[in-house]
Amino acid sequence: MHNIKDIRENPQEFKKNLEDRFVDIKLEKILSLDETNRKFILSKETLEKQKKDISKSKDPKLFSKSKEISEQISKLAADQLKIKNELDDILKSLPNVALKDVPIGKDEKFNKEISKTGEIKKFSFKPKSHYEIGEKLKMFDFDLATKTTGSRFVFVKGKLAQLERAISNFMIDSHITNNGYEEISPPLMASDDTMYGTGQLPKFENDQFEIKLDEDSGRKFLIPTAEVILTNMVKNQILNYKNLPIRLVASTPCFRKEAGSYGKDTRGMIRQHQFYKVELVSIVDPINCLNELERMTNCATKILDDLKLPYRKIILSTGDMGFSAEKTYDIEVWIPSENKYREISSCSSCGTFQAKRMKSRFKNEANETKFVGTLNGSGLAVGRTLIAILENYQNEDGSIDVPEVLKPYMNNLNKITSN
Repeated sequence: MHNIKDIRENPQEFKKNLEDRFVDIKLEKILSLDETNRKFILSKETLEKQKKDISKSKDPKLFSKSKEISEQISKLAADQLKIKNELDDILKSLPNVALKDVPIGKDEKFNKEISKTGEIKKFSFKPKSHYEIGEKLKMFDFDLATKTTGSRFVFVKGKLAQLERAISNFMIDSHITNNGYEEISPPLMASDDTMYGTGQLPKFENDQFEIKLDEDSGRKFLIPTAEVILTNMVKNQILNYKNLPIRLVASTPCFRKEAGSYGKDTRGMIRQHQFYKVELVSIVDPINCLNELERMTNCATKILDDLKLPYRKIILSTGDMGFSAEKTYDIEVWIPSENKYREISSCSSCGTFQAKRMKSRFKNEANETKFVGTLNGSGLAVGRTLIAILENYQNEDGSIDVPEVLKPYMNNLNKITSN
């Protein structure tokens, strides 16, 4: 959440920064609520001092006056809390401020391509879509998933299920062995304050799957990404700078309602309610956020290099970035059947935005208490990597060549066929 003191000191700069993110910010209301809140606090403190002076005097004639002041303090406290909650509700709904090098634009049309890597394969036949390939192999079953669960789910079977698991294991092993991440097997549910900490609540509540547990257990949600649970491992903590950076990786199912995407990507596995993802999270000294973002993005692209899949790297515009991000790189993999690149990873620096919501701090070398910097990225989305392999490694007879780096995870299988 944004610090009201920073807004108070540079209101027009803050307004401009949020307008660059295409947010309709009601600055006058924020400043008015802040002023009212401070007046209430000042009045309450003045009355509390009067009451304290009366108490020190021990004059019985002033007892009724003390009681009257107590009632005034209670009313002021209630009024002040109401104003503060209204102010906090507005501040909670405002996204992070974008860094200066982020292109300004309201949507994906304003994203900028940074680089392209890998050679796009020229097929001697018309390449099939991943769902056509999977159904022909009898290893994808969308109809059965619809019957048992609903739309936007799939059964993955046989060798493709093994390939999906191989992809995840290969990614995890690479990030642990080559990139120095610590593997975590986390809970798949998060409390409402945990979801708030990384920015999923309150603004994106409609995208979340809420779980009904015992009435006294508090609100619980299935994680939309392991970022939520991994980043919150440091909430309400003061870390030592010597323990930074902290780099974590997890392979988990993720659950999203995709509330704003009805009618989009209804065929196949591109956009589902349940999917697997290998997630990278870094907790750093905030002065190192940008270097860590480059490092994290390189860790993600190295997976695609090893799989020999063509991809491109883009920087997202201010209007296309996630709520908590200050700068985001998307990595898009080539999908032959669509003749275009599709997102397979998003790597973001959040600066201190999430840390302020989580109250995650560290002691620096000068023994000052500062908020940590947080970053997250897909390393990679497993389902979309499976899609990319099926389409880029397909043969005319419907079989799939197994990428060289995945063969040790597939019992040295060279090719997936329907036999």
